[in-house]
Amino acid sequence: MSEEKEQLTPLSFDNDTEETLQPLILDHQENNSRGFVPIAQTTTNSIKEKDSNFVFFFGTAESGKSVILSSMLFYLSSQAGALRPKLSTPNTKEAEVLLYDFLENLRKGILPSRTTRDQVTRLDLVFEPNNRSKKVKPVNLTFLETSGENHNEIRRGGHYHNSIEEYLSANIPLSFILVTSYETAHNDDVLMFTFLNELERKGKSLKSVDAILVISKWDKSGSFGVSNAEQLENFIRERLPMTSQRLDTYGLNKTYYTIGNLEKNSTGEERLTSLNLQTAQVLSEWLYRSITGYDINYEGTFWERIKFSLFK
Repeated sequence: MSEEKEQLTPLSFDNDTEETLQPLILDHQENNSRGFVPIAQTTTNSIKEKDSNFVFFFGTAESGKSVILSSMLFYLSSQAGALRPKLSTPNTKEAEVLLYDFLENLRKGILPSRTTRDQVTRLDLVFEPNNRSKKVKPVNLTFLETSGENHNEIRRGGHYHNSIEEYLSANIPLSFILVTSYETAHNDDVLMFTFLNELERKGKSLKSVDAILVISKWDKSGSFGVSNAEQLENFIRERLPMTSQRLDTYGLNKTYYTIGNLEKNSTGEERLTSLNLQTAQVLSEWLYRSITGYDINYEGTFWERIKFSLFK
């Protein structure tokens, strides 16, 4: 048997059920003496262009949310298909600037800067897969990224800033990417557990929500991959026991993430020296599949496969 180590690929543990998000639960006061139910004042009306699939990143400061987002965008636009800002949205121009900066900086090895507190970084995009099957359709994707400091605000019964609260409370399709890093995961267990409780309070049943736990900066373990599925499971059970139990109960997904080789320059700033898109591919494919119900690499129907073979 060869002594050479086998090339490891990222893992993702998928839930086979394809349930949709449950509608928000509205609690009405019983025995209303005034004889009518007043319309509550909300902030969700400010969310424009709801015809999209919203992707919410959760994680503390420096957990790697921005790096994950930028590398996913790089993979989707360079290997999986075409990615462009969605036209006629309120932030089309801002989305073009953000998309350009994310992709150009990553190409140069520059990591994304930290997200501004009390502000949602929103990217309204259209992704068109290069798969020719009619089943693999274009999708609208709205990526939402927020400052890690804002996520700390929900500790001990606290509340999110209004800019974040309006998305979590809105009746929109939401997928969740829950990020914690290899080095600090043990510090995030209670906060992650609290966030999952927060989703339940907002009527988003974990039985049907699309969510995945991502252990970022896996290269800090000394390896760019895992030897087997049990290694990742053991890490999560040990460092995030409450979160692990919740994920297992509801069949939610787990994976790890690495961006590639990083080196520090003379000023202590980390720069990317080689880009690894394997884990970006795994996470992007999970996202597309959870939204559409089809694999981005779907080979097509029987008749499509015949047609594809004729025109190769």
